[in-house]
Amino acid sequence: MKNTIDRKVYDTAAATLIAGDESVIGTGDFQWWAEELYLTTNRSWFLFGRRGGMTEYADHQDGHSSEGERIIPFTRSEALDWCEVHHAQEAIDQHFGDLIEEA
Repeated sequence: MKNTIDRKVYDTAAATLIAGDESVIGTGDFQWWAEELYLTTNRSWFLFGRRGGMTEYADHQDGHSSEGERIIPFTRSEALDWCEVHHAQEAIDQHFGDLIEEA
């Protein structure tokens, strides 16, 4: 998917996929979701999300909801937060080592 947001082009085909997560529910379910975290060559972070008709990614038209998709720009801190929530430890180790510390 390719989208221009605030005069910046975010393109999943041109960016590097860092991590992903998805629901255990199949794609035919209205609550299904999948998200992928990307990093552009200019070091900009973004999330590409796809979800069913009962989620925040849903496409609403003519009173009906269907699966939708969206790109959401992230700060580096938001990208780290996403990785923590989605247990993407390999991505944390590779891209955010300077922002974390041992307990």
